[in-house]
Amino acid sequence: MDNRHAAMTTVSDPVLALTEPAALRDPGPVYAWLLEHRPVFWHESLETLLVSRHEDGSAVLRDRERFASDFRRAGEELPPAAISVQTLDPPGHTAIRHLLVDALRRLNYRAREEAITRAVRDRLATLAGRPSFDFVSEFAEPLAFSTILGVLGVTGSNEPDLAWFRPVADAIVDGMDAGLWPHLAGPAMSARAELSALTENWLMKPPGDGVVAFAAAHAASRGVSRTVLDNTLRVLLHAGYTSASKILSLGVAALLSRPARLNELAAGDPVPAVEELVRYESPVRALTRLCVAGTVVGGHVVRAGDAVTVLVGAANRDPARFADPGELRLGRSPNPHLGFGRGVHSCLGASLAALQARVVFTTLARHYPHAQLTAAPVFRRNLTLRGVQAVHVALRSPGAPR
Repeated sequence: MDNRHAAMTTVSDPVLALTEPAALRDPGPVYAWLLEHRPVFWHESLETLLVSRHEDGSAVLRDRERFASDFRRAGEELPPAAISVQTLDPPGHTAIRHLLVDALRRLNYRAREEAITRAVRDRLATLAGRPSFDFVSEFAEPLAFSTILGVLGVTGSNEPDLAWFRPVADAIVDGMDAGLWPHLAGPAMSARAELSALTENWLMKPPGDGVVAFAAAHAASRGVSRTVLDNTLRVLLHAGYTSASKILSLGVAALLSRPARLNELAAGDPVPAVEELVRYESPVRALTRLCVAGTVVGGHVVRAGDAVTVLVGAANRDPARFADPGELRLGRSPNPHLGFGRGVHSCLGASLAALQARVVFTTLARHYPHAQLTAAPVFRRNLTLRGVQAVHVALRSPGAPR
């Protein structure tokens, strides 16, 4: 049966509810309401079917035959600037993804881990002497920025300034919620154009090493156009900074707001701990696909041309898939969360983001076990990407040993 116009009860609009102050701090109650009362329903103003259950969401993200990332497959037009590894489907997607995978495989991950470790230790040592600092702007964002630039191979005069980049990146994140707040679309479009101009300059004079150099040298022979490559490098730069910094900031807020979690992390395995933090906080909260062949999702009819949005944050709290989903269990295993996506569009940089997070959290746990929040975290009012505006931290409590 087609339930797209089913009436809401208790929560008038769960999407807007997720942007309220209480839900920004803790979205768990809204996720739980959705999973119990409206696991699949048509959202009239957003014109999309919202999917909250893990089983349904995973099925949609894996099914590239019925659900498209490339909306042109359903007859929609896309501007050239929107066509990238994120929006292309196979077979067009295959060439650019394989190019990037090959470029990433050429990286020396041992050297990359050592560089991240040095940067983390140096930054934390500098900040440890202060009574308090903002973990977001003074640690997570600069670290994520330097890491993704290193992976891309962009250094020296080609390296953009973080003070310029930060508001540009924020405008793009805000623009992802233009369905709720249309006035955000224009600034986001302008911000993407600014980043595209930056990456185009890199391609005109590629660095000697890294992903940009490899991609520039091999794109033509792999059948990847310069436009798609430029757009894709813009996406990699933005995602490598934004998603990675949000994982770090949300993760440290979650760890430090719970007694003894740093000690637990220090004594345990950081690999499942990072996966659990991604599941629990779900920085990427929504992924949208367009139906290209009529089907049924969670008992609801989906017609060709309908948009389907997987609420990743809710799916990652689904009690049908995760025991005690509202609990942060650092040793949780298995942990099939959707935080890095599913299917052909799963996150290319997941392994690098996870590596960086493991280094940061284990360094904090082992060297700064007395770290604590000095103020309640301030959350950004975003729906698509969950993030923290500020997390004020002291690395040493008064009287703690140095």
